[in-house]
Amino acid sequence: MSILAVERKKFVLDQLQTSGKVNASELSRVFDVSMETIRRDLDLLEKEGYLKRVHGGAVKSNFDLGEPPFAQRQNVRTASKQKVAKCAAKLINHGDTFVMGGGTTVLEMANHIRGLTKLTIVTNSLPTANVLMDSLNQGLFSGEVIFVGGALHAEQHSSRGALCEIMLDHLKVNKAFVSPGGIALSGLSEYEIEEAAISRKMIGVAKEVIILVDHSKLGIEALCKISPLQEIDVIVCDQEVPNGWESQLEQIEWITAGIEENGGNNSESD
Repeated sequence: MSILAVERKKFVLDQLQTSGKVNASELSRVFDVSMETIRRDLDLLEKEGYLKRVHGGAVKSNFDLGEPPFAQRQNVRTASKQKVAKCAAKLINHGDTFVMGGGTTVLEMANHIRGLTKLTIVTNSLPTANVLMDSLNQGLFSGEVIFVGGALHAEQHSSRGALCEIMLDHLKVNKAFVSPGGIALSGLSEYEIEEAAISRKMIGVAKEVIILVDHSKLGIEALCKISPLQEIDVIVCDQEVPNGWESQLEQIEWITAGIEENGGNNSESD
C-alpha cells in the first residue's frame, strides 16, 4: 500500500471513529483523487472489516443486532486481532495464574503462549481450551489448563451460567484477559447478559485486568454493562488512544499493539 493510500486509510478510520460515517465525494475532494480510487479504498476497508459500504460512502462496522456467532467472527479483522493477541501474550510471565475469557481475539492470544513455565490458565472458552491443551501436549509451555464448566453456548462456543460463575468465585488469579463486546468512556459492555456476567466475574477474581480490543470496539456501548473503566489496569488495542479519552484513562496503561514491532515503545496515557 502506498504512502498516500495509508494516509487515506488513517483519515477514513479517524472519521469513522468520530462521526461513524464517511462520504465518498468528500473524500475525493479532500485527497484530490478520483471517485474510483475512493471506492477501491472503501471496498478494501470493508473486506478488512473496518466499515460497511452504503450508498454514497460507508459507515462504521457495528453489530447493532447483536454479536455474530463465534465461527463467523473468526474471519473478521484477523490482522488486527493477531496484533492485539500477540502483544497481550507478552504480558504473561513465568508462573502466572490467569483467566482467559471467550472470543476470537483471546483465542488468537492462546496461539502465542510459548516458552513459559508453570502457568495456570483458566478459561470458559472451548476453542481456547483446545488450543491450550494442544500447546501443552506439544511442550510449547508448561503448567495446567482449567476449564470452568457450565451451560454451553452453542453459538459462542463457551460456558456460562450459574455453575460457571460459582466455579470462578472459588478462584483468585494474577491476571484476567478479557475481550468485551465494546469499550467506551462509560465502561465495558457485552451483547448478552450471561456473557457480561462471566466477564464481570473474571474481572472480579483477578489482581490485574487486561482488556483486549481492536479498533472496531472503541466507542461501542452494547446492551449489558460489565464494569466501569476504573476496574481496568491495561488496554491492548491496535489503535492509539482515541481523541478525548486521555483524561479518563490517566490510571490505565494503553498499549498500542504493533508499535513494538516497528521499533517503538508501548504508549501509556498520562
